[in-house]
Amino acid sequence: MTEPRTHTLELPGCALHYDVREAGQSDAPILLMIGSPMDARGFNALAGHFRDRTVVTYDPRGIERSTRTDGAAESTPDLHADDLHRLIDALGGGPVDVFASSGGAVNGLALVARHPEQVRTLVAHEPPIAQVLPDREQALAAVADIRRTYDKEGFGPAMVKFIAVVGHQGEIPADFADQPRPNPAEFGLPAEDDGTRDDALFAQNLVTCTHYEPDFEALRAAPARVVVGVGVESEGQLAYRAGVAVAERLGSKPVTFPSNHGGFLDDTFGMPGDPDNFAVTLREVLAG
Repeated sequence: MTEPRTHTLELPGCALHYDVREAGQSDAPILLMIGSPMDARGFNALAGHFRDRTVVTYDPRGIERSTRTDGAAESTPDLHADDLHRLIDALGGGPVDVFASSGGAVNGLALVARHPEQVRTLVAHEPPIAQVLPDREQALAAVADIRRTYDKEGFGPAMVKFIAVVGHQGEIPADFADQPRPNPAEFGLPAEDDGTRDDALFAQNLVTCTHYEPDFEALRAAPARVVVGVGVESEGQLAYRAGVAVAERLGSKPVTFPSNHGGFLDDTFGMPGDPDNFAVTLREVLAG
């Protein structure tokens, strides 16, 4: 595998940056690794375990290098899916294999529903779609409260609530927004509001991602193979439960991956997973 080479794809309202690690002689489809709001750097450790095939990573619209020029406040899964469709076209049209994490998994489901011919296998790891949960009303209300907190108080207070919601075990209580929260400083987060309101998670993707309703009929009819993954250490948490619900709607069972929601991460981002064993499971899933 070569060192990653960066390319730019000019799209309506965005200059999309992506990185290609060439494998040389390989009959395997391109492996596209996507997240949201995680950018390409989050997949460095995992990509290193697939040196026998070409791996592509990218910064989604409005995140890191992929700057927006359209002035829009939010990015929907369908918009991200259209970006991915154009990216795959630029890579030769596919079909590609896709490993998609978190919000990227939601965008991957939208991609397969809209452009099923471009994907051979999608591995959607813990898509945080609150809309599919049995406690969706409470979960969506908690998400709406996080967004209101961000708009009113800024990043630190919103992140404290976000951490509480995503780490909560079991169904979200109806009074979750009213429960006491710790000081952001206890988490090393800023307690003071810096006045900015352009965070990629809270401003652009949080509401549209969690409120997304997948087109399950299109997904079930697609020629692409869709596999939902969940982390063994995140059982009971929102994204795990959503993954189980998505798999059930697709008529399948989720595959359990090692570690947590970010199980493919190394220690670069402060919460290391188990990338070595995660890659083993991913390789097995992609092999069918």
